[in-house]
Parts: sequence; structure tokens; C-alpha cells
Amino acid sequence: MLKVNNMNVYYGNIYAVKDVSFKVKKGEIVSLIGANGAGKSTILKTLSGLLRSKTGSISFLGQEIGSVASHSSVGRGLAHVPEGRRVFLKMTVKENLEMGNYTQPKGTLEARLADVYTRFPRLKERRKQIAGTLSGGEQQMLAMGRALMSSPTLLMLDEPSMGLAPLLVEQIFDIIKELNDSGVTILLVEQNASMALSIADYGYVLETGRIVTSAPAEELLADDSVRRAYLGG
Repeated sequence: MLKVNNMNVYYGNIYAVKDVSFKVKKGEIVSLIGANGAGKSTILKTLSGLLRSKTGSISFLGQEIGSVASHSSVGRGLAHVPEGRRVFLKMTVKENLEMGNYTQPKGTLEARLADVYTRFPRLKERRKQIAGTLSGGEQQMLAMGRALMSSPTLLMLDEPSMGLAPLLVEQIFDIIKELNDSGVTILLVEQNASMALSIADYGYVLETGRIVTSAPAEELLADDSVRRAYLGG
């Protein structure tokens, strides 16, 4: 579904992502793990068209998207839930969700809203509430729901557990697994490596902008060096 070859990304003179290549197969959950500053978020921003790779190629569903505008990527089925949620704080929950539907035919709005409300009952309860008054967990659900309104085939999630209480983290990861079980392919960036790998099919470990190891998630969970560095074991 997604194939990245030789990605190199700079922030000015800062070399942020170095010769990164990886792939995501249809139906998988693939996790990118690593410390702060490893390049994980930069990779997602590049995939969604917010940044550009100096070299290489990005293929999504067989089409090159390395130079495609971010709104065009959404229309092709690639949705990005950014770090920090980035919901529209002064708009209602329902208005935020409606913004996520802009690439879809107008006649699909009510059906998409119904689907999101089924997955996130809390959002239905809060649909008239201003997004800026929601809790962190509710804002994360809203950010995910807004992305789902675009009917993605690949959903990219950047640090969905950030700042959440442990119980909410478990709920968010349960939802991610349910989404995957329903047919949505997931690319997950997450500092909580243990949680990420526990639901992933495959994982890539990044250090200072490079992929240093990759393997099926079960193997990474059992790898002593990975455990010491990222899993606290």
C-alpha cells in the first residue's frame, strides 16, 4: 500500500531524516518507534505532503505522491492525525467532524457522522460542545474521528497517547485495533513503544533520523537491546 524509498528530509541545515526506506502492507499496523528527535513525526509530515524529501520516492497505492499537495493526499485516502491533535478549538465537535468530510461527496456526510459517532459515542454526546473545552482524551478521539470522516485507506497516527492518563491510553489503543480490524491500515508513531508494538504487525526503530532495525513486532518486543533502549526492560 505504501512504499518509501530513500527519504531524506531537512529542516533548514538540520538533517532530520536520513536515507529512510520502509513499506506498509494493506491491512497491517506498522509502528515507528524511537526517542524524541528520532525523525518519526518528520516522516509522517513528509508522507502527508507538509514537508518534502530531497531524494527518493513515496508510492501510495501504486502512485507517486512525493510532490503531491497535502489536501490531494487526503483525497487519495491518506489521513494524518498530527501530534498534539490540532483540532479546531473554537468550533464544535460536529463542525470539526464536518471539516474532515470536505474531500468526500456531500451526500456521504450523515452516514460518515453516524459511523464516527458509533465508534466514539463520547463525541456524539459532545457534538454541540466547543472542541477547546474537551478533555485531552476527547480531543484525541475528535482528531481521529475527523480523520475517519475522509474515509481513509491508510490512517497515520502521531503520538496518540501523548498526555493521556493510562486508562485513556488503553482505550485509544483499543480503538486503533478496532479500526484496523475493520479494514483500515495504520501507520503508528508512538513513544509508548511497548503499547505500540503490542498491537502492531511490524515495527521500525529509528535513531537520529535513521532506521537502525526492523522486524515483526513480536520479535522487537522480545529483543533484549530494543527492550533496554525503548521498553524499560
